[in-house]
Amino acid sequence: MVAGGPPTTRAWPRRRPSVPEIDLGSFAAALVDWMQDSLQPLFDTVSSLVSALVEVVTAALAGPPALVTIAVLVALAVATRRPAFIGYAVLSLLLINAMGLWTDAMHTLALVLVAAVVALMIGIPLGIVTAYSRTVAFVVRPMLDLAQTMPVFVYLIPAVFLFGIGATPGVVATIVFAVAPAVRLTELGIREVDPSVVEAAVSFGAGRWQILTEVHLPLAMRSIMTGVNQVIMMSLSMVVIAGMVGADGLGELVVQAVSSLDVAGGFQSGLAVVLLAIYLDRLSGSVATSPGGRPRGTVAGLLGRRGPTTTPDKPGTTSPAPA
Repeated sequence: MVAGGPPTTRAWPRRRPSVPEIDLGSFAAALVDWMQDSLQPLFDTVSSLVSALVEVVTAALAGPPALVTIAVLVALAVATRRPAFIGYAVLSLLLINAMGLWTDAMHTLALVLVAAVVALMIGIPLGIVTAYSRTVAFVVRPMLDLAQTMPVFVYLIPAVFLFGIGATPGVVATIVFAVAPAVRLTELGIREVDPSVVEAAVSFGAGRWQILTEVHLPLAMRSIMTGVNQVIMMSLSMVVIAGMVGADGLGELVVQAVSSLDVAGGFQSGLAVVLLAIYLDRLSGSVATSPGGRPRGTVAGLLGRRGPTTTPDKPGTTSPAPA
């Protein structure tokens, strides 16, 4: 401090210690380049297979006359025995056809079905393994968190590099995005099964496979079907993203409308997506919430195979095992 002058303060050093930079982006780019150079035949095969599946499903949906396909889709709604949903199915599908968007809607439905089926084929078995193994759960859960929270455009970039332009990168990105609910809800449903029910099955000689197929899966079926519903809805939410990389359907029309500021075209395409989404949600949700009967092959079925049981209040007498 200078005598008679204002108090001085010690200034921070202008040169701060350097912090090492971690360039993870370059590592990711190098990994994608290596995969493109080393595994391109594999990705070409997958791309051809996915494209063929989408074309087959699209031909099955859009090939027949629109009224024939509408009749089939309405018949699925009739199977739910919900009059309000049946009426909605008739009106919404006829409206999509009247707007001239039927073929594009069937392209979108084909993309959703292919992506949802593949996601369920991966997600449900992985959810079963995750429920039985804490080690697998420890590894899988962070990967699911990453897949759900990472912006879709981030893993859409390597998908385009590896699979090219078209339906395949959109389907692959949709599978990555939509597989998480199938895994999580399958695991949750199995873990929430009452342990006393499992103990009862073990006491009657059930093996691990019987416990899985006749106890865990039947009792967890409602949770699993809720996961199916969520997978379908999340797959449909990706149609616009798929349209950005060259996939046909309503998503492509939405992207074109945004690019050209076409309000009318964007409204009609968006409305068709909404109508299709509500139809799929009600259809899959009705399966998830249907009361149904007793699941085949639960502990009661295990008891039934034991033959007659002794009545507790009358020793020596027998009564049929519960059905």
